[in-house]
Amino acid sequence: MSLARRATPEDAPEVLRLRQVMIDSVFSADGSTHWHGESLPTLRTRLAEDEDFAALVVDHPRRPGALAALAVGTLEYRIGRAGNPLGTIGFVFSVATDPDARRRGYARACMAELLEWFRSRGAGQVQLTASAEARPLYDSLGFRPKPDPLMELTL
Repeated sequence: MSLARRATPEDAPEVLRLRQVMIDSVFSADGSTHWHGESLPTLRTRLAEDEDFAALVVDHPRRPGALAALAVGTLEYRIGRAGNPLGTIGFVFSVATDPDARRRGYARACMAELLEWFRSRGAGQVQLTASAEARPLYDSLGFRPKPDPLMELTL
């Protein structure tokens, strides 16, 4: 049995807390959580109702009600192609482990369950953006780097 489970709407505040841990570690952010209140209702709805959104979590072993680790993913549809004729692609984001729960396999457990969730829904590919610190985990799970022509527009 896996340590990881699907997050519920009741987990939403802890999901946001761990997302902030990831943001602060990857982007050297200022730790500002002013956006959490506005984000919380939407996250609760997504956790309850969105079939194309999954957050896999591990409960913190020493802090009841807290989460130790998190891996979040979404399913996207793109027109099929060779290698993925159904066009279903998984995207992983917000993988984080509470600082006092690291090096115990919790992020790996979350990722393993998330990858199984993608498989069960027909995803032909799974993509993610890796920090240098997380790269060994993703390498060990079979992810490979590829050139990324990603561009972004902020609206």
